[in-house]
Amino acid sequence: MEFRYKRETVTAAQFADLLHKSGLAQRRPVSDFPRLQRMLDNANLIVTARLAETGQLVGIARSITDWSYATYLSDLAVDAAFKGRGIGRRLIEETRTLVGEEAMLLLISAPDAVGFYQKIGMPVSDRAFLYPQTR
Repeated sequence: MEFRYKRETVTAAQFADLLHKSGLAQRRPVSDFPRLQRMLDNANLIVTARLAETGQLVGIARSITDWSYATYLSDLAVDAAFKGRGIGRRLIEETRTLVGEEAMLLLISAPDAVGFYQKIGMPVSDRAFLYPQTR
């Protein structure tokens, strides 16, 4: 099975569908399409993974970056039916390649994804601070 990785935009409906299929829907406002659309519109780097054969969206990395110092990878979602095939790792690699060596890459892991980031060898920071969402 071959996957294609590409910088592109997606619709709020496609994004919501993938969030459901990945298990991230419980932590994202998937029923609020205007908010999902703002999330997409204001991200300046979206990398997708699609099945080469059909074009089906199977993964996404949605980031905000200044292209020179910092990148925040705010969503990394892979369709559960395709997990374990290196898609998440490759989405991170593609994101890092696009932002370049000068920009750091930061993400906040979902509790059940910590093991994935440890497995791929992503460094852990002990200096992050967070004001969580209030809505």
